[in-house]
Order: sequence, then structure tokens, then C-alpha cells
Amino acid sequence: MNKRVAIIASNGGLFDAYKVFNIATAAAATDQEVTVFFTFEGLNLIHKEAYKELPILEGKEHFEEGFTKANVPVIPELVAMAQEMGVKFIGCQMTMDVMGLEKEAFVDGIEVGGAVTFLEFAKDADVTLTF
Repeated sequence: MNKRVAIIASNGGLFDAYKVFNIATAAAATDQEVTVFFTFEGLNLIHKEAYKELPILEGKEHFEEGFTKANVPVIPELVAMAQEMGVKFIGCQMTMDVMGLEKEAFVDGIEVGGAVTFLEFAKDADVTLTF
């Protein structure tokens, strides 16, 4: 049985996105089953508009140039890469309801579910991370 990696994405900045998608794609590349649960600001990481311009911490703007020079893919590319590798995305139903967001606001291929949906996967996870 494949190892499982469960990730909770609850923060919505650029660095958070790189952490989430770096770990998710690395785990998927090593044949691990990966599910990411996006909640609160973490929903920005898969929002069709927001993920194109995620906030970066003040004073850390120089990292954007570093990402470019190092040929690090932009977040929309990492999202697509993760999905192509089989990473499952769950958007938090409660948070979406609270924020008045519909499934159509997010990248194609996400599942919408509550904490119970994520916990069903996470209960058998070998690794659980929160960003």
C-alpha cells in the first residue's frame, strides 16, 4: 500500500503556496498518495484569480526575482503539475459557504468537502502537515 501524505493549507501567501505544492509534488513524485485540504486563506492557493498574485511578506519581495532566476514554476503551473501527478484537492465546504464562494471560483478538478472528508483520508496518513 502506498504511503499517504495529508496536507492542510490554511494560509494564503506565496511562501505558503510554495511549501504546500513543493511537498505535495515531491510526495506524489515518490508514489505517495497526497490529499490537500484547503481552508480559510488557503483557498487562495487554488482560486482561479487569487493564485495568480498571492501576497508576499513585506521585505521579502526579492524572493520573487530569485524564484524566476532559479526557474521555479509559478503557482498556477505548480497547481496544474500537482493535479497531473494525482494530488487530490479538497476545498473546505464550510469556509466556502462562509466566504460566499462557489466551486466554479476554483481550479477545475477540486472536490468540495468538509473536515470529515479530509479526516477520512488523513486517519490513515503516514505524514500530516499543516501550512
